[in-house]
Amino acid sequence: MEPKEPKLPSEAIELYNEFIHGDISRRAFMEGVQRLAGGLAAATVLNALMPNYALGQQVSRTDDRIKATYETVPSPKGNGTIKGYLVRPISADTRSEKPTKLPGVIVIHENRGLNPHIEDIARRFALANFMAFAPDGLTSLGGFPGDDYKGGQLFNKVDKGKMSEDMIAAALWLKSRPDSTGKIGATGFCYGGSTANMLAVRLGPDLAAAAPFYGGPPATEDIAKIKGAVLVHHGELDTRLAATWPAYDQALGAAQVPHEGYIYPGCVHGFNCDATPERYNKAAADLAWQRTIDWFNKYVRA
Repeated sequence: MEPKEPKLPSEAIELYNEFIHGDISRRAFMEGVQRLAGGLAAATVLNALMPNYALGQQVSRTDDRIKATYETVPSPKGNGTIKGYLVRPISADTRSEKPTKLPGVIVIHENRGLNPHIEDIARRFALANFMAFAPDGLTSLGGFPGDDYKGGQLFNKVDKGKMSEDMIAAALWLKSRPDSTGKIGATGFCYGGSTANMLAVRLGPDLAAAAPFYGGPPATEDIAKIKGAVLVHHGELDTRLAATWPAYDQALGAAQVPHEGYIYPGCVHGFNCDATPERYNKAAADLAWQRTIDWFNKYVRA
């Protein structure tokens, strides 16, 4: 797999990551863009870094192969309720009078809420013949506001403990639906990757598998609680998170948890997101996606 070299300096991509994760202010980000633009117009650099959801869309919202609805899930231990995007393949509900029971996948967003890219990921799972549910952790503040920067600001205002309970409620709701087989997996990106790991700990045998993308691992003392199979994805250049894998790998092995982990060469944090072209690495993203589908087919569908 040939690594894709970013078109912009690596400093620019790291600057975007710091900004979108709330480590620096919008002003500091804009000043950094101006500094790194060099011979390029600052607007050109900014446009290259910010998400383009239309560019990254693989499955249209109106695709006639899927059925999608927004659902509201009770979350008494969290923020009361959590809203999410539920997607099923249309073929599962047209073969007989009763809906076909499908394995479920909960798809968890980054630290900006349920943006169009995460909804697109849910639709991709539906086309792989899973029932996918993508909850919005910003529900208690009105949901994803249509802008990643504003979404990040709202994300920082939500009680993280309650948001975790919301995600647990969403996963158990998906598992218990009458059109579910009762087996579910969890995936997510950055915050969502960390949350997929958290769900593996908190749900124990109720989660068949997790496939976190560039997420932080659970506390070492909690890893023995994991009963589902774990597949980990990190970018080589995302050094802080990639460095957590060896210890996680060892602890999963000690707990006899089926697991695999991959460090993708030349890839930065967010390499799977085709809505942010400067971070996206198509070869790695395609490989990570196929590995994830294969993992869930093995451990969630089986």
